[in-house]
Amino acid sequence: MEYGTINIKLDDLMKKAGLSKKKLSEEAAMQRWQVRRYCNNDITRLDTAVLARLCSVLECTIADLLEYVPSEDCDG
Repeated sequence: MEYGTINIKLDDLMKKAGLSKKKLSEEAAMQRWQVRRYCNNDITRLDTAVLARLCSVLECTIADLLEYVPSEDCDG
């Protein structure tokens, strides 16, 4: 059974905030490769400390950053 996916909307939020990957990595105390992986939705396990830093720097909520997309097999 397919359960759906979680999309990380970091790239969109960075564009709205006018932040580059380099600047975000500096402000959120992250490596650039981490920011790149989050932007590309190439993360298999989310780190709550990283999510908190991203929300703080981007002045957003977790709901702004993450999106649940149900699979076509799910009823809701």
